[in-house]
Amino acid sequence: MGDQAPSAAAKKLPIPGKRNILITSALPYVNNVPHLGNIIGCVLSADVFARYCRNRGYNAVYICGTDEYGTATETKALEEKCSPKEICDKYHAIHKEVYNWFNISFDEFGRTSSPQQTEVCQAIFKKLLENNWLSENTMQQLYCGSCKRFLADRLVEGNCPTPGCNYDSARGDQCEKCGKLLNPTELLEPRCKVCGNTPRIQDTNHLFLELPLLKDKLEEYINNMSVAGGWSQNAIQATHAWLREGLKQRCITRDLKWGVPVPHEKFMDKVFYVWFDAPIGYVSITSCYTPEWEKWWKNPENVELYQFMGKDNVPFHTVMFPSTLIGTAENWTLMKTISVTEYLNYEAGKFSKSKGVGVFGNDAKDTNIPVEVWRYYLLTNRPEVSDTLFTWTDLQAKLNSELLSNLGNFINRVLSFIAKDPGSGYGSIIPDAQGAESHPLTKVLGEKVSSYVEQYIEAMEKVKLKQGLKIAMLISGEGNAYLQESQFWKLYKEDRPSCSVVMKTSVGIVYLLACLLEPFMPSFSLEVLKQLNLPLEMQISLSDEKGDVERAKRPWEIIPAGHKIGTPAPLFRELTDKEVEFFREKFAGSQADRIVKAEAEAKKLTEKLKGTNISDGSTSKKDRPKKSAEAKPQVSAPAEAGISISRLDIRVGLITKAQKHPDADSLYVEEIDVGEAQPRTVVSGLVKYIPLEEMQNRKVCVLCNLKPAAMRGIKSQAMVLAASNSDHTKVELVEPPQGAVVGERVTFPGFEGTPDEVLNPKKKVWETLQVDLHSDKELVACYKDVPFTTSAGVCKVSSVPDGSIR
Repeated sequence: MGDQAPSAAAKKLPIPGKRNILITSALPYVNNVPHLGNIIGCVLSADVFARYCRNRGYNAVYICGTDEYGTATETKALEEKCSPKEICDKYHAIHKEVYNWFNISFDEFGRTSSPQQTEVCQAIFKKLLENNWLSENTMQQLYCGSCKRFLADRLVEGNCPTPGCNYDSARGDQCEKCGKLLNPTELLEPRCKVCGNTPRIQDTNHLFLELPLLKDKLEEYINNMSVAGGWSQNAIQATHAWLREGLKQRCITRDLKWGVPVPHEKFMDKVFYVWFDAPIGYVSITSCYTPEWEKWWKNPENVELYQFMGKDNVPFHTVMFPSTLIGTAENWTLMKTISVTEYLNYEAGKFSKSKGVGVFGNDAKDTNIPVEVWRYYLLTNRPEVSDTLFTWTDLQAKLNSELLSNLGNFINRVLSFIAKDPGSGYGSIIPDAQGAESHPLTKVLGEKVSSYVEQYIEAMEKVKLKQGLKIAMLISGEGNAYLQESQFWKLYKEDRPSCSVVMKTSVGIVYLLACLLEPFMPSFSLEVLKQLNLPLEMQISLSDEKGDVERAKRPWEIIPAGHKIGTPAPLFRELTDKEVEFFREKFAGSQADRIVKAEAEAKKLTEKLKGTNISDGSTSKKDRPKKSAEAKPQVSAPAEAGISISRLDIRVGLITKAQKHPDADSLYVEEIDVGEAQPRTVVSGLVKYIPLEEMQNRKVCVLCNLKPAAMRGIKSQAMVLAASNSDHTKVELVEPPQGAVVGERVTFPGFEGTPDEVLNPKKKVWETLQVDLHSDKELVACYKDVPFTTSAGVCKVSSVPDGSIR
């Protein structure tokens, strides 16, 4: 399924008549461990698209590697007291290990410090020189008298000169806060990063790329390709902002030792500036993949280039790199589509490699939260249009509500029922499904699934990855609703052929979900294939040529009758409040803060151990001190605050029948499906607030673990939740979203636990919790400030803000 790089014999080259797609993600810089913002911003997003392309049968190659030259590497080497090459070797291995754990399916993951990089970079430079797109100029650069060296951009920090920004740690090449590209001499109050002294401005000679002279050719490319390639809006905006400011000649050389040497007799002591040589890394790494790399990079008629990156990288890929390639006058494959992410922020602030803030790639592995959960959460939170926020409670909510309660619940219900012994199931054998096309419920499901698959493909083709994932998860929700509405457990006893249709269709949906979700969660899809007992070498496929997309419209035909499935097992595990609190505490502050804290705790433990008398077992009983009254452990009675909302069993219910109580004018009697074998009888005092016709066939929130109570001769087995205004003149039902699954538990993110089987009236659990149940100003049903949450979203009321829920 694309997890491993192909063997030497299987190197892919463009195939005439096929879609040949070359995919790159911004080369991660090699001076630190990548954090989750880096991972979603480039390598993970590109991986999802590469996997999707392979599943569709396109001839796709995914190229990436570490960006190793430049000031940042030299700076890190100074910090760690080693050579730049040693830094690169160390962090390249770390990056590779992190991406392997995240199941990133590179065809080639290389390095820009290779001999191939020097060869390709110098060849492009010579073409630019030959075509007169380069000029020599004297520029003023900061020189540190203490260090006796010119300071490259990243060896300088100072105050950002951009009006309104005033960030005091702007780098010499770019302000991390406002994103403005800078020259080091523009910084206010500059300081040398090595010694902290104030540098002076001094003249030095450099080579420049004449961007103004390339403006017409560049603008023609941008105007055509931004439309044809469907560039993301943030990429278009950033590019046009650069063009509006007016293109300026751009320096391509630097006074450094670590980099690609400039092959020019006047500049032998200089290297290429990293912005110039890093994008060329895509080409050189492809040349490491195959010596026939030009068939990918100099073949615009047959190859489409898709590039993925964070928003701070846009100008280098839409202005600088295309200008460089255009200037050679060779037939380069220029970028067709660019997919750009905004920033993923962490809890209360920004992820930052330099400051060590946030969760880093190696941290994710150490949490023991499975990789598919991390991939899913990052992709549902992908900052496609605006910045998004990583929080531990949100990760918990998405895992518990969407993966566990929706997706995992659907697959496990289907496979577990099929795996039951004959008499209560199908003995693990897929049944035949005669007449599936004419089964009304199944026909409707097939039409919905067909529409969703078309929408999924449309979204993924446009690189709207978050939307594609959301659509795939909607199919899981439809599957749950289909199971619930079919009441398959009843059909098994009353109408076995219809039950077989439902089960064969549902197991087809399970396989389809494995296909649609493989780009997002490949390890999940492998596990589903294993539980379906399908060979792992069987390629997950969504190919038009093989008829996969057409077959998705008839899910009952996907898995053949008579096939024996494997052993079902839960696919996801609940993330508890205790774990969330532990992770939030563990990853608070910066990496440096965490090290200090860990060292302090270790020191404290050591001191404690030093002061402890360790018994050798020789102390006699009479020598031991008597226990005093003070030494007795104090057991306190549980406080009201200790009663958790998780003790309530609130579920999504469907009123299948409602009528007036025969002996009470103010009461309704409802039959409510709450996901059990039989519906529950519920008596509600809602007659004077809600008309009878509005009580029919609607979803409601039902408290299922109150002690049953007789109301005017009819035993009520649950309670429908409703919100009322302060004077109780208006009462409305609390409504789950339309896509919520009947029978699923309503959860409260941040609160976990198993509900009581039956609430003990003497303990006043309901009464204690009820006072904090209310509708907020946005009409969302809440416990305190935490929303009633389902797999399809939050529960609401129609028009009663600040109402009391009971």
